[in-house]
Amino acid sequence: MNYHPKSDFMRVMFERGFVADCTDYQTLDEALLKGVVPGYIGFDATATSLHVGSLIQIMMLRWLQKSGGKPIVLMGGGTTKIGDPSFRAEERPLLTDAQINSNIEGIKRAFSPYVRFGEGATDAVMVNNAEWLDKLNYIGFLRDIGRHFSVNRMLSFESVKSRLDREQSLSFLEFNYMILQAYDFLELHRRYGCLLQMGGSDQWGNIVNGVDLTRRVIDGEVFGLTSPLLTTSDGKKMGKSQSGAVWLNGDMFSPYEFWQFWRNTTDADVGRFLKLYTELPVAECDRLGALGGSEINGAKIVLANAVTTLLHGAEAAAAAEATAREVFEKGGIGDDLPTVTLEAGELAEGVGIVQLFVRAGLAASGKDAKRLIAEGGAKVNDEIVTDTGLRYGASHLVEPMKLTAGKKRHALVVLG
Repeated sequence: MNYHPKSDFMRVMFERGFVADCTDYQTLDEALLKGVVPGYIGFDATATSLHVGSLIQIMMLRWLQKSGGKPIVLMGGGTTKIGDPSFRAEERPLLTDAQINSNIEGIKRAFSPYVRFGEGATDAVMVNNAEWLDKLNYIGFLRDIGRHFSVNRMLSFESVKSRLDREQSLSFLEFNYMILQAYDFLELHRRYGCLLQMGGSDQWGNIVNGVDLTRRVIDGEVFGLTSPLLTTSDGKKMGKSQSGAVWLNGDMFSPYEFWQFWRNTTDADVGRFLKLYTELPVAECDRLGALGGSEINGAKIVLANAVTTLLHGAEAAAAAEATAREVFEKGGIGDDLPTVTLEAGELAEGVGIVQLFVRAGLAASGKDAKRLIAEGGAKVNDEIVTDTGLRYGASHLVEPMKLTAGKKRHALVVLG
């Protein structure tokens, strides 16, 4: 891309690696120079927390606000009832209204550390698309909105085409999702003057539909901007750890675990992640990412501290680093480690070692825990465990028990 942006927001997006595609680079750049641009990203409420795979989008909203734009956080209270079929092999399980509302309450907590909400011109707002989608009249919607969509074109989008090419069922319910997402953009433009929709590159087709629909219905000029779908240098999807999803809510994934996830970043990803997930100057990100040998470990600590500080605060980041130093360098037991609390009642017959590793989040399943033990990667109080049938009772928990998976992941088991 030879385009050289003039606005602060687009300059940051290019310099830090946020840009995959844009519907019109130059005109969007000019709009950003003229005044406040409201821009939105949608988040469906499929779980009680977002995970780290959504963090690149949250950072885009943060940079939009820092550069003078207005972030709109769109909660998919309506679209979650259908589920986005983009690049999925099968239909998402349908959730009840109560489950969706509960999930939205949990997800909201992830945004306040990153964007400022309020009534000002550049203050963020959070909107639920159930406000308009739940009230739609089916016949009226088909007549007013549906007529602007070509089924031939919808079938050509990669998210749909890939599903059909694999002869995997795509329900009519899911097929409607892209129409509803396009309608969201139109509605946000009407209500808030929204000019920009952002999202991952898997959302490109849905975003283009919204741009086209807004132009067709009210002759409005709006824009789409997508970020790359992020994978780690070893090909893994961003957002997953060995023990499962890396949740943003601290009660589902502790600040220490979050810090440790970033500390364990692969060497080749350090510079790129510093640009995307921190606010360190680009030159400093490049310098740290280019370090070699043992020096790269220091860069990983900088990354872990910076990302954890943004989400959980400087105090939590400092506590996580101190715990890591105590555990890894001194062989001690840190106060901030993830902790499993066992009650005396459940210890009467003993708790199995496999169950402990799963409950501590050090293994994703019993099968995963057994494999870890078989491969010599499981330790209890720094001693390698080889027997998957071991059971522990109250007498074993006079002092906290330290569980270790591999070299870097630890947890405590204590008696409640």
